[in-house]
Amino acid sequence: MSKPKLKALTINRPWCKGCGICVAFCPAKVLELDHEEKAVAVRIEDCIACSLCALRCPDLAIEVEIAPEDNEIAPPAQKRILIQNRGGSRS
Repeated sequence: MSKPKLKALTINRPWCKGCGICVAFCPAKVLELDHEEKAVAVRIEDCIACSLCALRCPDLAIEVEIAPEDNEIAPPAQKRILIQNRGGSRS
C-alpha cells in the first residue's frame, strides 16, 4: 500500500471561525490563517493527505479527498459516493 495522494482539499470559508486548530495540527505546514483569520492552503503541493486538518476542525470546514490508487479497485459503496460527487446520483 502506497502513501495516500491528495485529490482535493476543500475549505468552506463561511464555516471557518479562524481558530487555527487545523494550522497547528498540519505536519506539512500547508495551512495558514489569512488576513481575515480564515484557513487557507498556502503550500498545497506539500500536502501529505493525512487528513489531520479535517479531523481536528471543530466546524467541519475542511474536507480532504484522497485519490484512489491506480491499482486499487474501490468497493461499490465508494464508487457510488464518487459518482454522486461528480454531479448527482444515478438511478
